[in-house]
Amino acid sequence: MNFWASSQKCRSRTYGLGVRYSSTVDNHAFSKSLLLPKTSFALRSNPMETEARLRARTCTDLYQWQSKNVERPEFVLHDGPPYANGNLHMGHALNKILKDIINRFHLLRGRRVQYIPGWDCHGLPIENKALLELGEDSASLPPLAIRHAAHKTALREIDTQREQFQRLGIMADWSNETTYRTIDHSYQMRQLRVFQNMVQNDLVYRRYRPVHFSPSSRSALAEAELVYKDDHVSHSVFVAFELQSGSLDALPAGPIQLLVWTTTPWTLTANMAIAVHPDLVYVVLRRGDDLPLLIVAKERMDALAGILGPVDIVAEISGSELVGAAYTAIFAPLCPGLSALKVIPAPHVTAASGTGLVHCAPAHGAEDYNAFRALGLSGEIVCHVGGAGEFTGAVLDTVGEAGKVLVGEAVLDGGSRKVVDLLKEVGALVKIQRIKHRYPYDWRTNQPIIMTSTSQWFANLDAIKADALAALDAVSFVPALSRARLTAFVQLRDEWCISRQRVWGVPIPALHHIPTDTAVLDSSTLEHILGILDEKGIEYWWEGPAEEFVPPALREEGAGVWRKGTDTMDVWFDSGTAWAMLNERSDGRPRADVCLEGSDQHRGWFQSQLLTAVASNASPYATLITHGMVLDQTGKKMSKSLGNVTSPMTVVSGGPNPKTEPVYGADILRFWVGTVDYWNDTYLGPVVLAQAAEAVRKIRNTARFILGNVGSVETRARMERVPREGLSLADKYIMHELYALEQTALEGYTQYNFAKVVAALSNFATSSLSALYFDISKDGLYANALNSVERRAVVTVLEQVLTTMNFIMAPIVPHLAEEIHEAFRETEASVFTTPWMTLDSEWHDPKANEEMKMLLRLRNAVLAGLESARGDKKIKSSLEAEVELLIPELEEPSAFVDLLQREESFLKTLFITSDATLIDEGSLGTASPEWVYLSTMSIPSSSDEDLSIRIRPAQLEKCSRCWTFTRQASDPLCPRCTSVAKLS
Repeated sequence: MNFWASSQKCRSRTYGLGVRYSSTVDNHAFSKSLLLPKTSFALRSNPMETEARLRARTCTDLYQWQSKNVERPEFVLHDGPPYANGNLHMGHALNKILKDIINRFHLLRGRRVQYIPGWDCHGLPIENKALLELGEDSASLPPLAIRHAAHKTALREIDTQREQFQRLGIMADWSNETTYRTIDHSYQMRQLRVFQNMVQNDLVYRRYRPVHFSPSSRSALAEAELVYKDDHVSHSVFVAFELQSGSLDALPAGPIQLLVWTTTPWTLTANMAIAVHPDLVYVVLRRGDDLPLLIVAKERMDALAGILGPVDIVAEISGSELVGAAYTAIFAPLCPGLSALKVIPAPHVTAASGTGLVHCAPAHGAEDYNAFRALGLSGEIVCHVGGAGEFTGAVLDTVGEAGKVLVGEAVLDGGSRKVVDLLKEVGALVKIQRIKHRYPYDWRTNQPIIMTSTSQWFANLDAIKADALAALDAVSFVPALSRARLTAFVQLRDEWCISRQRVWGVPIPALHHIPTDTAVLDSSTLEHILGILDEKGIEYWWEGPAEEFVPPALREEGAGVWRKGTDTMDVWFDSGTAWAMLNERSDGRPRADVCLEGSDQHRGWFQSQLLTAVASNASPYATLITHGMVLDQTGKKMSKSLGNVTSPMTVVSGGPNPKTEPVYGADILRFWVGTVDYWNDTYLGPVVLAQAAEAVRKIRNTARFILGNVGSVETRARMERVPREGLSLADKYIMHELYALEQTALEGYTQYNFAKVVAALSNFATSSLSALYFDISKDGLYANALNSVERRAVVTVLEQVLTTMNFIMAPIVPHLAEEIHEAFRETEASVFTTPWMTLDSEWHDPKANEEMKMLLRLRNAVLAGLESARGDKKIKSSLEAEVELLIPELEEPSAFVDLLQREESFLKTLFITSDATLIDEGSLGTASPEWVYLSTMSIPSSSDEDLSIRIRPAQLEKCSRCWTFTRQASDPLCPRCTSVAKLS
């Protein structure tokens, strides 16, 4: 294909106006003798067709090939499993493309890549989706029916996501046998063996204590499953507790109340103490003659002025003196006979908010619970909340018969309001305030959670925290500041609630002794149970009789004494044990070289992997890479309600409106990923995508120019390459720039800074090549003899440029790289099957770089003059001009002048003029009128000497073959074209 026909027409328009040549000469008579570019490489590709054709070659087939044929050390990128629920969003695309760029780079550098895609398949969203499709709720179906439906839903979602990941060009073996799913039998058995090991090491225990509990999910949650909303609205209350008379001798006589503030009125039914800080100073306040005295922290008086009104300080007392004081239970008027409660010390009490006195309900707050534990008081915790987040009948024990209005009410809704009504009834309510504050929500249901005590299984993190933190010291972090984030999360955790009250999950295979209501979970019972599950499948835990799972040592009491536990494991425990499927390395290195996920995984998968691995004396990863969120191009979070969601599949395949949602293909999306500082939140929208498409188009056209000029494989096989010493200054300069580009790219890839790679590649393609080297090389490529040294030198350089550029771009835009490789090498083998052989350091040429930079400064000055002459309509194009450079007499030798004299023959090529000559300034008289432009440029390294620049119309005629003004009027062609024509 002669794709330069259009360029010839353009060239005729550019150079054919107002030029002086005989009207008898045919401007196109010698066009067939020109070496115009020819290539089958299309100017534009149809991404849907091209990527579909290349997908197997550069994805599945390539992964399988390298798994068998690459012998170098293995590079393991461990895939954090996406949740198998719904179509991919842009966060999925960013994540998987970043991983793929890393994998492809390491493959090009000769390493065998292990990358096993995975899916997280358990959890509430899949269970809810399955139930929605069945039109049932969890209470109306047996566990196995729910599990079978959820399993089917998960497999369907995996198939959808798998197909979409492949369309993004992700290199992997995507068959079911070579991916991992948390519902696979082998995976679940490995997970249970990790769990067994933790049980054996006394790291798992059962405890009745407050946990994050989701009424909407009816399950306990881990910290990592919470999201915090800043606009949650609560109705907080100021409540007065009656201090019992005579409780403290140091206080004035008369009724005294302890003022408390809480944002959770519903927990007041479970009040078991009031906490003070021993070091705070408290004041006894008089509000009026008929009102009881009030005690608050002295530092809170100003903040409480609107609540207290005018007050006088009657006395001061330290927090330590208040400790031990007795007060009357708040609902004692409704439930006579309630015992008096005590003021206790607690370090979590501060003067930063509230009243400086804290209502303690150890069933509903971790700090309250810990305070009670520290005092040895946590044996009998009062809790009135059921499994749906509702008040149970137990609330009557502290509220009396009046509490019947609470039974069955959701504590976050009607229950809270009715508790406030009861506070009014007993005269304890001082003030109610509506406040907006930060509050935790269930990340799955997007509903608020509560803290309430339930009997749960916990992993003891205190016992392994030091080892976990020590393990992090050996991990590399990208970006480096993310180390502090993960370290802080680990430091703050003491235990991990690993049990969930759901059916869809991996069971915690505990046996419960019915007569004593105690749970048995130890290594010996697990060994027996896991042996059965390994043989008969995980589902058998729900299908088989309890007696079969009871080991012989516990069967003495007969049948019906034991039941199976109904809890399942936290999904973070599921995915967190994924490291166990990676082989342990003989050299002691971590099992994974790299793990890469979003920043939210510092609270999730990064942490759960670390904790379960350290508990098993394993090292999960060497490097952790974190990326941010994908926002719209205005910086807003993508949301369906805002209508600003950009779907990766719409980018790849186009949308309903081709004008606003064109078909870009995977490479454009991948290129965008390569341009961003992904460790921060990134921006994406129509403008950004259009910019990425334009950048890829320029790189494609750069490759196309080279392919059109270097010739076929057969032609290149016959061509003798020009050695380095035979190259021109421009050739050496481009090779130096290419070497610098490659070093920058290698550094960028190694440091996981892909934006650095893309920026350098794009700049090289547009500035060094298109704007300079291609421009000054076209004349020689088209008009010189095929085997001339000058042309062979340029082709030698272009071959290496294309080879190196293709290696550099291949990890980011693999389909384009495969297209280029196919056209360049005339092969259907993947570009990734050829190792990236880097340039020798001899191409690092600071001298050529320095010299060329000096000439380019001169070129800019000359081009400014040519543009001025063109603007004055003295010439139509630069080829119509001649340039003279007037060199002054210098007192000191000048490297720049020496360079000009050495490269004089190259100057007209550099300026793209028909001639350029050097003249000693002293040998000339005054300038003749034929000069259309006069200027000067200071000589480098010379403080007061200038080089004069003179431009005039070319004095010779236009050559009909090469279009330079170098032909004598009596000759048909210029001397060069005459010699080439004779050769041909």
